[in-house]
This record gives sequence, C-alpha cells and structure tokens, in this order.
Amino acid sequence: MGLRNFFRTGGMLAWGLIGAVLLLMLASTALFARTALVRHERDVSRMVFNDNVQLLDDVRKSTGALDDSLAQVTTPSESDAIPTNRPYIVVSIEDHRLWYKQGDSVLFTTQVATGSGKVLEGAGGDARWKFETPRGRLVIESKEEDPSWIPPDWHFVEMARKRGLGIVRLNRGQAIPGSDGSVIAVEGADMVRKYKDGRVVPIEPGVEGREVVAGGNIVIPPYGTNQRKYRGVLGTHRLNMGDGYALHGTDQPESIGHSVSHGCVRLRNEDIETLYQMVSVGTPVFIY
Repeated sequence: MGLRNFFRTGGMLAWGLIGAVLLLMLASTALFARTALVRHERDVSRMVFNDNVQLLDDVRKSTGALDDSLAQVTTPSESDAIPTNRPYIVVSIEDHRLWYKQGDSVLFTTQVATGSGKVLEGAGGDARWKFETPRGRLVIESKEEDPSWIPPDWHFVEMARKRGLGIVRLNRGQAIPGSDGSVIAVEGADMVRKYKDGRVVPIEPGVEGREVVAGGNIVIPPYGTNQRKYRGVLGTHRLNMGDGYALHGTDQPESIGHSVSHGCVRLRNEDIETLYQMVSVGTPVFIY
C-alpha cells in the first residue's frame, strides 16, 4: 500500500526518479563497453608480436570484446585465429611495420606506409571517402607482377581539388569540347581528340598528375580505357587482399614509414618483390 500511495502522491517526481535510474544504467553500460574495447585493443599488439593465441582468448573472455579489431573484416570464426602451422603476415598501422612470420620466427620484416585517415567529400556532399587501412583479418587473394592502377573516382576529385578545377565524366558515346578546337571522345580502348580536319589523335595513357583537362574540368575517363590505367604507381608487384585493398610497391619510396596512402599498405619496391616471392595465395593477413 505504501508503494502504491507513493506513486499516487509522488506523481511526476516518482517517474522522474525511475527515468534517472534507467539513464544512469544505460550510461554505465556504454562506459563499460568502451572500456572493454580500449583494454582489448591495448592487448592485441602483445598477441600478434608474441603469436600468443591464448592471450587473445583470455582478453576476449575478460573484456567481453567479441568483435575485436582482428575480426572487423571477416565474420569471427575459428579461421580468425593466428595459424600455428603456416606463415602469416602482420601489419601494425601505428608502427608502420610489416612482419611475415611463422610461429615465433620472423621470416621477413620491413617498414610500410598506411592509410592517411583523411576524408574527401565530393562536390555537393554527394560522395564521401575516408582513406583508412582496414583493421582485421584479410587474406592474400591473388598476386600480380607489374600491376596497373585503375584509379577510382575519388582520385580525380582529389586531383581537381588540388588544382582548383572542376570535374566532368566522359561516357562512351558522348563528346566533350576541348580547349584546342577538338572534341574529346572514346574510340575502342582510348580517349581521343577529334579535329574538324578529320584527324583523330589518341590521348596519352593515364599518368598521375597529367590528367586530361577540358573547359576548366578534369575529365574522368570511362573504365576500360587506357587513360584509366596508370602504370608504375603501384610499383613492381601487388598482393591483393580484396575490396580494392592490397600490399604493393610504390613510385614514392619517401612515403614509407608514414600515414599517407589511400588505404593500401605500401612497401618499397625491393621489399614487395622479396615478399612476393615468399608469400603464397591464401596467406592470412592480420592488420591492427
């Protein structure tokens, strides 16, 4: 009876106290979850350096962090554990370093460059890209020698932003007026300039920093054209990890050791060549 009378006489005060208690419980739960995640990320580095799978299990049990930083790319499963019977790759984003290991043995190690973490937004906010190296467990899906880079749209947006230009997309079957009296169109695998006198001149293949400009805009070439293929940017070799991410060489060796890439892991050309010879398709890659 006393409790019933309290709610009758207390009215809004009673419900207010109940609401405050519920909010306090929610805040405590959120704080505990955040603390657990921080504790887990702190200990992941010790696990990968020491190849200590038991430590990872202990950390996960003690913190409740079931979706740890080594399981953000693939669905957690037994295959996410660091293998004990085959080589694997570990990449530290913070340390800008890669290790190729088997058990407790380091077979190869070198410095790398990783994602810059910068954000690029398209005109009008219609697109947004964040250049981060993904954390988690990936796998070497394929290998390439002398790879070509097929730049995504963000590359042209980024170059236009740097040069104070706009962007325009060229589609097959369309034409864009050039500044020299020609029109820019697509024939086969090439963008070409067509002149009034009948001349058709292919535009040079894609070169970073020398994108096609027309009417104050950088022209985005169609996929499948030679102008959308850049040679040499990715160095001499590439180890693909899926979703556009890879370990690859670079034409900017001074970038190694820094957070400057658009998400991939860069190595010096001599280092990716060494790793390319050692690593097989199917090798696990742990990025933290």
